[in-house]
Amino acid sequence: MQRSTDRIRVSHAGTLPREAEFRDRVASSARGSDELERYVSEAVTAVVAKQAEVGIDIGNDGEFAKHEGFHRYAVSRIGGLERRASEVPQRPIDLRDRQRFPGYFSVAPANPTWRLWSGHAATAAPAPREATYVVGPLNYVGKEAAQRDVERLKEALAGTDTAGNEMVPYLAAVAPGTLEHLLMNEYYPDEESMLSAIADVLHEEYKVIADAGFILQIDDPDLPDGWQVNPEMTLDEYRRYAEVRVEALNQALEGIPEEQVRLHVCWGSPLGPHQSDIALADIVDIVLKVHAQCYSVEAANPVHEHEWMVWEDTKLPAGKLLMPGVIGHSSLHIEHPELVAQRLMRFAEVVGRENVIAGTDCGLGSRVPHAEIAWAKFASLVEGARLASERLWRQ
Repeated sequence: MQRSTDRIRVSHAGTLPREAEFRDRVASSARGSDELERYVSEAVTAVVAKQAEVGIDIGNDGEFAKHEGFHRYAVSRIGGLERRASEVPQRPIDLRDRQRFPGYFSVAPANPTWRLWSGHAATAAPAPREATYVVGPLNYVGKEAAQRDVERLKEALAGTDTAGNEMVPYLAAVAPGTLEHLLMNEYYPDEESMLSAIADVLHEEYKVIADAGFILQIDDPDLPDGWQVNPEMTLDEYRRYAEVRVEALNQALEGIPEEQVRLHVCWGSPLGPHQSDIALADIVDIVLKVHAQCYSVEAANPVHEHEWMVWEDTKLPAGKLLMPGVIGHSSLHIEHPELVAQRLMRFAEVVGRENVIAGTDCGLGSRVPHAEIAWAKFASLVEGARLASERLWRQ
């Protein structure tokens, strides 16, 4: 992991902008085809070069190979699953908000801006729908795909002029607790057994990324999101629920060097009230139990920006790093570099300047609908980190 020894380093939490031409090509290409591989490789090469141009220090492949989604991609890499129709509705990740604001959610689908930003309909999934069932013992069948992710990023980095500033690579993979929400169990005796099996399977993917020397980012938005999904739970019940999911994640991380692991948690991408989000203070101790060196958390949107104060009472453990989101997807406004700098300096004051990496609330590529705005946000992120660094290291 790249500690901020002489300036605040810059990274981001996931997806990067995908041009319309790329999306069209992916939609019209057969899975696993040479044509699709060529499109993805070209896109990864271009987006790595763009990150270097903007000034990203710790970058990725834009998650272009995971075009099904940051967690749905994993379904194609796991055996023991079956896709078929289901009449069981999927619980939305903002269910507590839906119960609190039924009027808003009854009209939100008619709002084209909401649809444009969120990328999906506001209403719960209709029944019948297609669902993924666990019908046998889970096993990992995605090693070749994961290795190709690694090779593709290595090739792109080797062919990119970074102007002497070598970009540190990372690749993202889904957490067991987040993938669990996509699966309907028909095989294992209980959910803990299924979670353990998911953990063993995902360990294989984690190992491919770590063995390449890359940073492994674990995407676990459902660690906080599960609170909204399960409105019948009390806080104590939810904390126990979250503890079980963290235990499964640590099982999946067994043997992976902690200094190569970054955990990303957030409160979901859909625009809306988010008034029912669980407070970071209520789960921060559980988040810190994950065997990771760096923790990426939302800190730029109006619901969670104030939670930098959590780190005044909860001390960041020695040797750990914090990557707060200081630009976000909740607005198409481009954050001013001065605002970015102020946000970073607040965190530096409470956890130490060397322990802060400038990040994003979530992956902007699939959430900010205009590439030019997303890249302008990244440019502001880099400039804000430069301003903060000048002040922090000048003191």
